[in-house]
Amino acid sequence: MYTALRLQRRLKHELRRAREGGGDGGVQVVVLSPEPYMTYQPFLPEAAAGSISPRHVVVPLRRVLPHCRIVIGEARSIDHARRTATVETLATEHAGSGPIEVPYDELVLAPGSVSRALPVPGLADHGIGFKTVEEAIGLRNHVLEQLDIASSTRDPAVRDAALTFVFVGGGYAGVEALAELEDMARYACRYYHNIRPRDMKWILVEATDRILPEVGEAMGRYAVRELRGRNIDVRLETRLDSCENRVAHLSDGSRHPCRTLVWTAGVKPHPVLEKTDLPRDGRGRLRCAATLRVEGAEHVWSAGDAAAVPDLAAARASRSGGSGGEPDRECAPNAQHAVRQARLLADNLVASLRGRELTAYEHAYAGSVASLGLHKGVAHVYGRRLKGYPAWLLHRVYHLSRVPTVNRKARILAEWTLAGLFKREIVSLGSLEHPRAEFELAAGTGRHPEGP
Repeated sequence: MYTALRLQRRLKHELRRAREGGGDGGVQVVVLSPEPYMTYQPFLPEAAAGSISPRHVVVPLRRVLPHCRIVIGEARSIDHARRTATVETLATEHAGSGPIEVPYDELVLAPGSVSRALPVPGLADHGIGFKTVEEAIGLRNHVLEQLDIASSTRDPAVRDAALTFVFVGGGYAGVEALAELEDMARYACRYYHNIRPRDMKWILVEATDRILPEVGEAMGRYAVRELRGRNIDVRLETRLDSCENRVAHLSDGSRHPCRTLVWTAGVKPHPVLEKTDLPRDGRGRLRCAATLRVEGAEHVWSAGDAAAVPDLAAARASRSGGSGGEPDRECAPNAQHAVRQARLLADNLVASLRGRELTAYEHAYAGSVASLGLHKGVAHVYGRRLKGYPAWLLHRVYHLSRVPTVNRKARILAEWTLAGLFKREIVSLGSLEHPRAEFELAAGTGRHPEGP
């Protein structure tokens, strides 16, 4: 989206000529996406906790890209030798006509990443991901539903399983999702006559010896102390061995019956990269030069999680003797790099079209911020460490400044302001996931006795 937005601005005259009937110099920017919106993922934990409305963490593509052609669908494969992408759209799916071939002159391939699911028994059946707004809202509804189950049952086994929440993965997604949802669930307990916060069991499972490695070792240790102080069971150097029959078996030998298992243990490049004839590295990402061109493939560009881009800032620090510099390190797959890469990619693409010199991508890592629930957080920014309320405030200010469009900024700020004046919403709308259930029930009971 950021690349298309930049191209829309840089190529406005060419795009106008194309819309007015072609002619020399006409350009068309086609954006292919499986959803008609871009999700601002750093706000997913707050959306799951109800601090932000789900519709405000997504940016509608047709509104922000009015001069681009938006196609809702997925690329099934890409044949760069023929300069064509095999695409399946909503129309081809419903018409049953099969995928169509879309030709291109320049290809920007930035599909991002997907959850990396390991072959853990039972994970595919019972695990819940946390990469999309649908998953975030589904998880919120699910957690509140578990409180309803625990409140209305007399079976202690069912109650304990409903009140046990296991999160696997100690990175941003896992820690922030657990912290925000635990905050929300603890608040919701005041409205249940027979559930107390101490009745709930929240478990964070991390395979390494630390969580939130991006904020530094000291802030990672503080985050562990903060979570454990809230009665959250943080288990380091521990893996999930199995979750069959809704029972989480951990590598330390413990066994936890649970109805909620959230999997945030890493990501992998989007599977569409495997269906291309483009060069990839050992991790399956596209091998890119610092100019964001795919190496060994003319007219192909990439950025973000799908691209292996050399980290020139780290290489420079290594040559100058700076601490932490690694000459062969690649840019981390995070939004801080992806957004900046996307803008430079658009500039380089335009420069390529106009026969100008390309610019290499270089950005020194500024640091990281993470929320640990309402009014709690950790940050390591430009060498300075913050914790508690200042870090939480910095987290909100930073991401508010980065979320696209003034429209979204204003709506989110208004929601935060109202949240400070009124109580949390703790309503579960799980029926949204099955919108026809009520009608199907009515239609089923209203059938003619002689009907099928």
